[in-house]
Amino acid sequence: MDFITVTNKNNISTIWLERGKVNAINEDVVAQLYSALRQLEADEATSAVILTGVGDFFSFGFDIPEFYHHTPEEFRRFVVSFTNLYTYLFLYPKPVIAALNGHTIAGGCMLSNACDYRIVAEGKAKVALNELAFGSTVFAGSVAILRAIAGQVNAERVLITGYLFDNEQALKHGLVNEVIAADELMVRSRRKAEKYGAVHGQAYASIKRLLRQPIVDSYRDLEEASIDEFIDIWYSDTLRENLKEIKIRK
Repeated sequence: MDFITVTNKNNISTIWLERGKVNAINEDVVAQLYSALRQLEADEATSAVILTGVGDFFSFGFDIPEFYHHTPEEFRRFVVSFTNLYTYLFLYPKPVIAALNGHTIAGGCMLSNACDYRIVAEGKAKVALNELAFGSTVFAGSVAILRAIAGQVNAERVLITGYLFDNEQALKHGLVNEVIAADELMVRSRRKAEKYGAVHGQAYASIKRLLRQPIVDSYRDLEEASIDEFIDIWYSDTLRENLKEIKIRK
């Protein structure tokens, strides 16, 4: 089943995530996102990319009920592919604008953070890395990327509180760059994509790599150990009880 749709208009490509009511992330979503991004990277007609969701959620994050029944080995395979995806997105040679149409939670927020610019629709949507709130941890790469976009103090507040930030709080803490009326989200995101995409593409890719490759290099050696720790905690008795209570509206 396809959970990703790609549309193109005037050198701007938009990736639409549509998987149920909450756009929960599973192995298929990761594979399809990666495939779409790879194709657009090679597409000379695409100067910039918009990443957005359909409905009230940009993404809830991991499909916890689905993964609850995975073995640790199966789940680790997914986690490795997911962390590889956000690193690829963080280093992506073309501009990527995150158009946050709704709630942007946990793994969804990690993907948003890896983009070049984040615009959230005004309203009730929450933006959060709330893993600690239900007893989980995060990954070394997600921490490094968050620190890069939000700064150390904001990163600590976001992760240690696990708080669900409203639009203005998300803006204050560096999780988003703009708050815009919901009916203007895609228009504003397209304008920003056009502005970013209008510069010399090879030069943009070079500068982005110079800025971000050292950040990726700083967490490369830590990522595997953080994944191991994440999985150890994920399969602990206490967290298993918490995860059992999490439901997703399909």
